Amino acid sequence: MPLFDATLAERVGSAIQTNPYLSGRTLRFEAHEGRITLNGVVASYFQKQMAQEVLKRVEGVEQIENQLEVSWC
Repeated sequence: MPLFDATLAERVGSAIQTNPYLSGRTLRFEAHEGRITLNGVVASYFQKQMAQEVLKRVEGVEQIENQLEVSWC
């Protein structure tokens, strides 16, 4: 199995970019065998939760490690 799942990564990237709650945010992620590790900074806990909810709906995502940081600045 590949260490990096390009097709899954494309679906995850598209889901993040098209979500209105996450627009304008630079979020990084890694896709590995159905597991997504999400990194970056968001403005609220709501955005952090929305990022996770968006990824739950992506086909092929089995596990999400949400390491987003909330910054009020």
